Amino acid sequence: MKFNKYAFIFSFLALLCLFLTACGNDKLEAEADGTLKIIAAHNQTSPDNSYQAGLLKFKEVVEEASDGKIEVEVHAGTIGTEESELVEKLQLGAADIVVVSPGFMTQTGIREVDLFSAPYLFTDYEHWLRTVDGEVGEEMAQIINEKSDNSFKLLGYWSAGTRHYYGKKPVETLADMRGLSFRTQTSGVVSDFWTEVGAIPSGISWGELYQGLQQDVVDSSENAYPFFVQQAHHTTPNGKYISETAHDYTTRFLLMNGEKFDQLSESYQQIILDAAEASVVTEREVTLEQDEEYKQKAIEDGAEINEVDREPFIEVAQPILDNLAEEIEVEGLLEKIRALAEE
Repeated sequence: MKFNKYAFIFSFLALLCLFLTACGNDKLEAEADGTLKIIAAHNQTSPDNSYQAGLLKFKEVVEEASDGKIEVEVHAGTIGTEESELVEKLQLGAADIVVVSPGFMTQTGIREVDLFSAPYLFTDYEHWLRTVDGEVGEEMAQIINEKSDNSFKLLGYWSAGTRHYYGKKPVETLADMRGLSFRTQTSGVVSDFWTEVGAIPSGISWGELYQGLQQDVVDSSENAYPFFVQQAHHTTPNGKYISETAHDYTTRFLLMNGEKFDQLSESYQQIILDAAEASVVTEREVTLEQDEEYKQKAIEDGAEINEVDREPFIEVAQPILDNLAEEIEVEGLLEKIRALAEE
């Protein structure tokens, strides 16, 4: 048979097109049996954590809706107990979905998200809901996607409870904060606020904080009840006194690698979005329940809780908020958030 080079070339090109078409639908790394695996991670190690509840709901919805064709592998602190590690893994493709705070997102160069870290930005939980579930939340999601060149796609806003001070002595006035070493972010708007009230920010890692409080390495810290009580920080000498400063109705970002999301078929994308929405509902509900549950546990374990006159703290925060908004060019967003407090 005479070799027909044109027929060979045509056949080769046809096969190549078929191959590219087959590979072009769902390009997340497939297992040998053809299922797609999604690595989802958060930094908390407690199995009772609300982050774990949220990601398990995400896993449940995804796997059921895809008839098992998408498998979600949930990591609770096993591929990173620091949020900076998780952000890096998301960028490098070692994780597909992560839960991170706005403060750590600023390390990627998206300064606008730092607004959501600012102390006393929100007056209460309902104000926070109106913000993240409305126009402001949509604008921030767009900023994250565009400024990251599609490296990050925001799937939803999670809560991490209401953050309070806890330390070696109770806080009732601004003067009580002076000179205290205080575990918090050591740069950015959060650090600026606590420095202004007289504390000394400390960058001790979350995983080392129990020992740091126990051994007097750091005088105090701040977080929401479910997080610090699950880690038994309130049982240490430097965690016994809890003062309800309520300085942060906390925002957490549920992020996916934007490029990987775009590589999925439309049907798989919708499954991811539906699962993310379900995870938001579950995570928020669990957080609210645990806020009260773990407050009661702290009391039962001997912690002492006091209320705080927050107005002096709020007065310190407002000019810091104004300066931040001007610096990162989000004055319009800040105005919208403040307006939502009055609704």
